[in-house]
Amino acid sequence: MRGRIRFIALEGVIGIGKTSLARLLVKKLGGTPVLEVVEENPFLVKFYEDRKSYAFQTQIFFLLSRYKQLKHFLQMDLFYERLISDYLFEKDKIFAYLNLSDNELMLYEHIIQLMVKEIPKPDLVVYLQANPDTIMARIKERDRPYERGISKEYIEDLNEAYNRFFFHYDDSPLLIVNANEIDFIKNELQFSEIVKAIKCPIKGTRYLNF
Repeated sequence: MRGRIRFIALEGVIGIGKTSLARLLVKKLGGTPVLEVVEENPFLVKFYEDRKSYAFQTQIFFLLSRYKQLKHFLQMDLFYERLISDYLFEKDKIFAYLNLSDNELMLYEHIIQLMVKEIPKPDLVVYLQANPDTIMARIKERDRPYERGISKEYIEDLNEAYNRFFFHYDDSPLLIVNANEIDFIKNELQFSEIVKAIKCPIKGTRYLNF
């Protein structure tokens, strides 16, 4: 990787700690956080209760929200030293292919193809990888009302889809962090190791294990 890392995207399954890590990195490295406001999606609670009936509305709301937010920040990138986002725009397809019907996917693909070419690729993607049991435990611990309807089966499917997506991902340098045994909020040494790995030039994919 050449030059400065100006756009970092953090990824991982629901509850893994993307937003917490983004905030810590902003404090440590400087820059502006780009944080997805999940609670604004009016279809999310109903989606977890009935995925089939509310998948498309939920998906399109998130897609448009992410596009609008990233477009705003990236158009003004001259004003920002660094952007640290708690999501990767392209990962939207993970949820689409997991939840949408064939007809819904056809329409979805038409929409996202118009958007994705306008969003620059990150200089670095950090994928926080964990097993379903770890993810479910963290979702339960933070106890957000709209997440109480999430089933372990859904998390297992989502986790598998994430791993498959990032196994083939090569659009940006990728740092995969084993997040099963870490607590970067309380453990300064672990957080320092993540920061060190982010600062180190990466070509292709690198793994960080604890």
